[in-house]
Amino acid sequence: MENKTPRRRAALLIALLAGCMPAQDRPVPPPGVAVPDNDRKDLDTGLKRLTESIQALGKHALLPDVLIFREAVRYALTYNEFFDAPDIPKAKALLIEGQKRADQLLRGEAPWTRATGLIVRGYVSKIDGSIQPYGLVVPPSYDPHLPRKWRVDAWFHGRAEKLSEVNFLSERMSRPGEFTSADTIVLHLYGRYCNANKFAGEVDLFEALDALRKQYPVDEERLLVRGFSMGGAAAWHFGAHHAGRWAAVAPGAGFSESAEFLKLSKNGEQTPAWEQTLWRMYDATLYAANFTNVPLVAYSGEIDGQKQAADLMAKYLEKEGIPMTHIIGPQTPHRYHPESKIEIDKRLDAIAAKGREAYPRRVKFVTYTLRYNRMKWVVVDGMEKHWEKAAVDASVHNKEALQVTTSNVSALSIDFGAGGAPVELIGKTAIAIDGQTVTVTGPSSDRSWNVHLAKTAGKWAAVSTAPAGKVKRHGMQGPIDDAFMNSFLFVLPSGVPAGEAGKRLVAEQDRAIREWRRQFRGDARVKKDSEVTDADIAAHNLVLWGDPGSNSVMAKVMGGLPVQWAAGALTVKGQKYDAATNYPSLIYPNPLNGKKYVVLNSGFTFRDFDNLNNARQIAKLPDWAVIDVTTPANGRYPGKVAAAGFFDEKWQ
Repeated sequence: MENKTPRRRAALLIALLAGCMPAQDRPVPPPGVAVPDNDRKDLDTGLKRLTESIQALGKHALLPDVLIFREAVRYALTYNEFFDAPDIPKAKALLIEGQKRADQLLRGEAPWTRATGLIVRGYVSKIDGSIQPYGLVVPPSYDPHLPRKWRVDAWFHGRAEKLSEVNFLSERMSRPGEFTSADTIVLHLYGRYCNANKFAGEVDLFEALDALRKQYPVDEERLLVRGFSMGGAAAWHFGAHHAGRWAAVAPGAGFSESAEFLKLSKNGEQTPAWEQTLWRMYDATLYAANFTNVPLVAYSGEIDGQKQAADLMAKYLEKEGIPMTHIIGPQTPHRYHPESKIEIDKRLDAIAAKGREAYPRRVKFVTYTLRYNRMKWVVVDGMEKHWEKAAVDASVHNKEALQVTTSNVSALSIDFGAGGAPVELIGKTAIAIDGQTVTVTGPSSDRSWNVHLAKTAGKWAAVSTAPAGKVKRHGMQGPIDDAFMNSFLFVLPSGVPAGEAGKRLVAEQDRAIREWRRQFRGDARVKKDSEVTDADIAAHNLVLWGDPGSNSVMAKVMGGLPVQWAAGALTVKGQKYDAATNYPSLIYPNPLNGKKYVVLNSGFTFRDFDNLNNARQIAKLPDWAVIDVTTPANGRYPGKVAAAGFFDEKWQ
């Protein structure tokens, strides 16, 4: 009789992931187990000793490689995150390893920086100043003295709600993972826990790569992104949105968009219009054309429900004229088939041997937001309308010309690095764009070439710089969640915000601080309004809590925001609301520093219900919203969303 257990398990998993099972009021991560007094004493003693050694090291450049051990254990103790009894001896082992590294650094030694095998390291994140860990598998052939660069495969892990820093480090010190290609450094991302590498989890990849580059000779033309299950979803995302950076993309299972995977209604009854618009940020299906710029090898088990992701991507790729390479494990549920692994590696090794083409003669690019604005040598600097499809098709012609067609693009840069521009373009060059011709100076003597174009009243012209000022541009385009992909500071009020809205705001600010730690594994920077300095305004996105009467920094910026909030009245988009029971959440260029955001009364916008499924962990509020507190906060919203919308391209 056929064994259907794997199928039943796979079906159950997919039902859970897709939200088809009854919603459970369970926290993510789950609560931990009790730590026996003797064990707690041992851990406290080890932490104290390690902390003293860390203090003795001062600002040593390799300090993050020690701090990862202390922070992992400190977090687990502080936040009740020993999820199972075996986590406790793991933590003790980490303290021993951390102390060993600290002692070595105090002696002027750092043997792990030259070692092969399983290595764990860390970096300081720009987002919140936290210490974030990453794991490495360094091949036996690695030698820091060799005059060569090394291929790097970035690996995204699957969903694991108990993946504390303790468990991540322990696993990365004991298991190499699914794939270890020859002469390849495998970079295992923590991804800031369990968010499918979105938002801060997305930034984690680029920060970890930057840290890796400082310690190892990385081959920039041989960077691959790979992952399975939740990690497969991450690979779909990075492949679609950042295709120009990689030599190859290899997703296994996962999800590639939200609506069909979750079986969400598109008629507006279950999902508000602005949320449906925000699906366009992370849905890889909409960015399928970008896979013209990077090789793709997808994998699915034949009887895995998450095969849905690759099947759907295949349909969208077919529309772009790209037959998708899809390795399917025969009669395999949610795992890799052994023979499929061999085939996947064979194909990826061949692709990696050739390497990425940094400056191809043709680039096709699609985006829906300036958060994702670059593909190879094409940079979209401005859009006519955010969240609608913007497209560029650019190619180098042998007739000393560049051929470009665009849609929904208002500003564009051509950016070839040193040695990148084709020789045909040297001298005066014609750029044929959307039926017009713009003549510009060609590449410099080092074959670099940077040209900015802007469209005014339907006419393209060369300009001296990319758009600046109060316009939507890369890194300054919203929505609210975008503020938490760079350095941010929570600014709490010195006073007490007014009315019932004020009480909700206090609860929401406390929740935002707590949930940042739980979901993105860092301690948010927090200051009172009276403590904010000019240096803070220059360095951080300011997340202001309270109302203008209780928060002095908010009072300073209100005159520069497109809302009015005073004397008990709130006016947004011409509509008046009772400020006693309504408050605004929004993101906007900071009137005190236009290079940074100011956010009013919001942390990241997905909530408890969304944490149960990674496909739901997407932005839930747009650029602005009015929250009515006569409706209680719940696992989906901070109250009733009385109104919400997006600012236009000029932040109006």
